[in-house]
Amino acid sequence: MILRRYMIREVATHTALVLGFLVVLMLGGRLIRYFGIAAEGGLDVSILFTLIGYNLPYFLELILPLSFFIALMLVFGRLYVDHEMAVINGSGVSRGRLARLTMPLIVALFIVEAMLSIVGKPWGVRASTDIWQQQALSSAFDLIRPGEFISSGSYHLYVGSLDKDRTQLQDVILIQTQDGKSSKNNANPDESTQAATSTSGNNLTNKGNPNSKDTITLAKRAMQVANDPASGITQLDLHQGRRYEIGASSLKYNQVGFDRYRISLLEPPKDKVTEANTQTQKFPALWQAATTVTSSGPTPAMQAARAELGYRFALPWLMIIAPMLAVPLAQVRPRQGRWLRLFPAILLFVSCVLGIISLKNAVGKGSVSVWGYVWVIVGFMAFALYLNWASRLHQRLKFRKGSQSSQAIQGDL
Repeated sequence: MILRRYMIREVATHTALVLGFLVVLMLGGRLIRYFGIAAEGGLDVSILFTLIGYNLPYFLELILPLSFFIALMLVFGRLYVDHEMAVINGSGVSRGRLARLTMPLIVALFIVEAMLSIVGKPWGVRASTDIWQQQALSSAFDLIRPGEFISSGSYHLYVGSLDKDRTQLQDVILIQTQDGKSSKNNANPDESTQAATSTSGNNLTNKGNPNSKDTITLAKRAMQVANDPASGITQLDLHQGRRYEIGASSLKYNQVGFDRYRISLLEPPKDKVTEANTQTQKFPALWQAATTVTSSGPTPAMQAARAELGYRFALPWLMIIAPMLAVPLAQVRPRQGRWLRLFPAILLFVSCVLGIISLKNAVGKGSVSVWGYVWVIVGFMAFALYLNWASRLHQRLKFRKGSQSSQAIQGDL
């Protein structure tokens, strides 16, 4: 019991120290880059540390297994250098049993890593992406110049004048262009009819469903609506104006007068799984996209979802591979020092991590099956078992050869 508490305390302490050092090292470079963007006016300083907090699970996902492996190497290497391992082995406790004493810590870190890869990182990446989208639009409003057009997505905005705090816009012209691909998202016919028959004095609200016609909106003044961080939608209120719907293939147009008209300049993030947004998707959406069977075969989005799922499931197993590799690799001779094998061991463990990362790209392209993750994990586990049992196998082979040679000599005599 005392030995178990000692091992868990030592490994946990070293893991926390190495983790803190690596987090400061990794986030330091990111923080410097964010300060540079904020100094140029592309990022609000008030959300700087919020953005760093959202990015923290993204770094911990890979830093935590590496920190645990380095901590194991340091603790077991010290036991060998200080000759404590010889005393422990002499008392009947093998190095394998000593490693198994840290099993509660290994299980706890396995669960933490699973939560980070399956829940934590997607949530953080999704939240930071929303912040960057809102900052991009805020930067676009900062670039407004009276008498000039600015563009934001499919919107083109012209402002005649604006006040000092840049929230009140005067003499606004807003042009929204639509292509053929967006014609599938036509507005509700009942809502369009209501807008066409409305007169000045009614309040109209656009819910962000674009129609197949280009629109030109003229307004005397406009205001930016306070953003809701949870919705990720940026809206603009137009007052006292007219809205024209113009079709490119028709000479007819619709004209609507309004007293207040609200329009969304930035749509909320899509929940549909695509090749580019698999990192931000929740587990149920990824699972549904990866297991959906189509008659035409796997789609690129399905391959990307399978690659992301395999990547999330594979990372927690690094917590099992770490002690299996660290225990034999930390063994050093009395005069070698524990730093001799640390750097080669880190390169070996990093190669395992890089193998999982490279498989994500290969599976996403369809060149490798998703079962490749299993083969990589099983391969490194088999290699770790070989390292643990290699010395014993060699000793047994030498013993058998020696006994056979002695028996042969006795037979000759």
